[in-house]
Amino acid sequence: MVKYLNNNNSGFNMWNANKNASQSSKASSRIGGMLWWFIMLIAAWMIIGWIMGPKKNAENVSDALPAVDMSAVPVQQISSDKLSASVQGLRIYDVKLADFAASAKDLNGARVALLGAEGDYAEVGYIATGAAAPVANAKWRGAPDKMTWRDASGVEFTRTVSIADYVITVTDEIKNNSKTNATFAPYARIVRGAVEKSSAGVKTGAVSFVNSDVEYRDWRKLENKSYAYSTINGFTGFAEQYWETIVSISRPDQTIRVKGAGDKFIADAAAGAVAIAPGATDTIITNIYAGPREQGTLAAASKEIAGINETMDYGWFWFLAQPMLWLINMFNSFVHNYGIAIILMTVLLRLILWPVTRKSYTSMMAMQKMQPEMARIQKLYANDKPRMQMEMMRLYQTHKTSPMSGCLPMLIQIPIFFALYKALLVSVQMRSAHFLWISDLAAMDPYFILPILMGATMWLQQYLQSASSNKNAGNDPVAQTQKAMKWMPVLFTVMFAWMPAGLVLYWTVSNILAIAQMYIIKMRAAK
Repeated sequence: MVKYLNNNNSGFNMWNANKNASQSSKASSRIGGMLWWFIMLIAAWMIIGWIMGPKKNAENVSDALPAVDMSAVPVQQISSDKLSASVQGLRIYDVKLADFAASAKDLNGARVALLGAEGDYAEVGYIATGAAAPVANAKWRGAPDKMTWRDASGVEFTRTVSIADYVITVTDEIKNNSKTNATFAPYARIVRGAVEKSSAGVKTGAVSFVNSDVEYRDWRKLENKSYAYSTINGFTGFAEQYWETIVSISRPDQTIRVKGAGDKFIADAAAGAVAIAPGATDTIITNIYAGPREQGTLAAASKEIAGINETMDYGWFWFLAQPMLWLINMFNSFVHNYGIAIILMTVLLRLILWPVTRKSYTSMMAMQKMQPEMARIQKLYANDKPRMQMEMMRLYQTHKTSPMSGCLPMLIQIPIFFALYKALLVSVQMRSAHFLWISDLAAMDPYFILPILMGATMWLQQYLQSASSNKNAGNDPVAQTQKAMKWMPVLFTVMFAWMPAGLVLYWTVSNILAIAQMYIIKMRAAK
């Protein structure tokens, strides 16, 4: 029996070889199917992002904010090397960022303005019991570096507004000069208009830090529903693709709410009441972050607003997106051009993946050499499919290759693709990064030059990978996969036409490097 089983021509070995060949063929088909599902996933992702993107609605279910007459309240200015803002009563608005141009095409033009639309503002105030507190349109005495407000009963507020980088700190010293106990419940809120432009692929809308977790609520959800949270400490505000406006009260026992209100959105936080005895004084600090959604900047701001650095959205592949963005910024610090930095990062990634790429290409070349023998087997056993699959499996084993080997580089590219896509979308530096004819690497190529180059290089790469005799390999799993994927360059060109130019640049350069690597491997094999 053992001798029979060890016989290469035995029924057992024929059955086992046929089983392995069938599994290999199915696995190859699954890989090809996975690639097609990847393509369809990207297309569906873009379509859903376009259709479901946040839009400004004419009607909202929530009530509009009550109007407050601020015309009699003087407006004062505060500024630093990073930002400037207007202070009016309890409100701070029209925050301009000195380092960021409003238009990526005009770096010397107007600056980015946060809370700059009519009716947008951040407000820091108090709800008083047993005393009075300044209201939104109260008139303060003095400048923002030291403003005072006094109640007839003797309660005195001294407010100092200061700036450190992108954090505006409001420090209130409350002195109870009355003869009775008084309590003051601090609150802070941001009121702003709707976002008409979608930021597909990036979490935007209300962002709150509640019990050490970040809670996101999309703009569309806020139009129809309000959300409330209870937390010991936290913050709330709004996040756009590149900017954040956040308020944080340095007092415990907070209630945080986010909702829509007419044509505005509100994010507010209220802390537990502070009791101040007659003759006593207490100090309450509120921090407002108004600046870029950038990891280093948010990390610096986390010293005053704990947890704000966790509001960056790097997506599922954050473990790849973060180091890739770090690499791009590091290269840019030397070459001073983000386009070149992306090219250098692509070269580095290709070098890291060289062992996998070389093994894949070597295996593919071996399969090209196998094509005449594969064609002979297919012709010889055209009417005996099990025997054909068994002989094909023997051929693969003899040449130590697999029909799935050519798909490995593409599978590795999938997480890299998504990670880089997210990294480019959230990188505020990429927003105004120029490269050749492109003025914004985070936006689409306006002339569609890069997508066409990417499609052309992808077609050339696929052509060089094709088996030389695939016309006679109709039953070969590799030929079948290549036939199914022949339209990929066209489909990718159409999809990438509206993707960030930096991502298309990466893919194009990656294709060019892959072609060069393939040429080197073929030259070595020829020698």
